[in-house]
Amino acid sequence: MSDVLMEVKNLKKYFNTKQGMLHAVDDVSFKIFKGETLGLVGESGCGKSTTGRAILRLHEPTSGEVYFNSENILNYNKTQMKAMRKKLQIVFQDPYSSLNPRLSVYDLIADSLYVNKDVVSKNEIGEQISYVMDLVGLEKRLVNSFPHELDGGRRQRIGIARALILNPEFIVLDEPVSALDVSIQAQVLNLLDELQNELGLTYMFVAHNLSVVKHISDRIAVMYLGKIVELTDYKNIFADPLHPYTQALLSAIPIPKYGLERKRIVLEGDVPSPINPPPGCVFYGRCRERMDICKEVSPKLDVKKENHFVACHLYNGIDQN
Repeated sequence: MSDVLMEVKNLKKYFNTKQGMLHAVDDVSFKIFKGETLGLVGESGCGKSTTGRAILRLHEPTSGEVYFNSENILNYNKTQMKAMRKKLQIVFQDPYSSLNPRLSVYDLIADSLYVNKDVVSKNEIGEQISYVMDLVGLEKRLVNSFPHELDGGRRQRIGIARALILNPEFIVLDEPVSALDVSIQAQVLNLLDELQNELGLTYMFVAHNLSVVKHISDRIAVMYLGKIVELTDYKNIFADPLHPYTQALLSAIPIPKYGLERKRIVLEGDVPSPINPPPGCVFYGRCRERMDICKEVSPKLDVKKENHFVACHLYNGIDQN
């Protein structure tokens, strides 16, 4: 396995609300290796987008450690973090609301260069913008266009170009295709794959669509109510899911062939509130396999097979290596 680029240890992000403390990200740990894509999946509200933003310090974490190239960036001051942001970028979910409607394509892409004072002359800016537009497949004739004149696919390509202009090493892709038509989704996913191979990029791909994540990810982490419940490579997650929640998620994926149906696992009950959650397993109230210990003790994310981690008491004391 390649070198570790990003290591997250015991990351927590809580929000103070009138009802109590909301545990958006609750003690999450994982590693991302250079050149790979880690997919982070789960239903809406599980904390996956907050995790991505917390490791970039767009949301300041409540506690934990985030190591980038073996340096804990949570200890960085504002000046150090500004310099670090050239290496750490994000592509947002909505390619329209994330773009300033008053700026042209040229200014939207150049904005990062201005903010980071990473330019020498107008000619250099023009050359860099021209280069990155070629990279993401944006026609040069659109350089003076505005976001409202473009379709969703082109808008998202602007978002990708804006992230690439500073030559980053790591990019958080926060559901970058969920707002796009299916045909455009495939084009953008293929583009991201090509860019990764060409530029040696490392991704964290946040999504709720397992089929999309399977297409682009090397490893997949499944998240539920602020915690990672399973983490392994994309083949294992589909061939041999261990956690009951992962099994239920996979059972909901339709088989694209007439006459074939997958046995559906229907989860009963409601998702518990992330505000002041009770002790024990966060999935306890909806799990078909729940035991008494699950109600009292929160399971740890431990390895149960080679490179296959799961947080579930079903596998306590079982050595599957």
